[in-house]
Amino acid sequence: MSEIIQYKGKPLARNGNKIFYGNPEDKYILVLTILDSNGEVATRVNIQVWDTDPELALKNEKIVKEGEKKDLCEAMDFGIAWLSSKLLKAD
Repeated sequence: MSEIIQYKGKPLARNGNKIFYGNPEDKYILVLTILDSNGEVATRVNIQVWDTDPELALKNEKIVKEGEKKDLCEAMDFGIAWLSSKLLKAD
């Protein structure tokens, strides 16, 4: 059984070109999709904040905020800020 990676106190997981960040029990999670890369470095990353409500079956219903950045670090920084803002408003 592998240990779950934590980043800034929240779970972080990768599946293929997607990176999932946040607690699945929370109202929202962050999903980063690596669209392009130059060898080992991501050069285009899609940022999405998803609503975790299981009643929202369609992907486009789940997306509450979306954008794109040119590198993974910048995408992660923006995504975490967006996620934090949404979670604060959800409380």
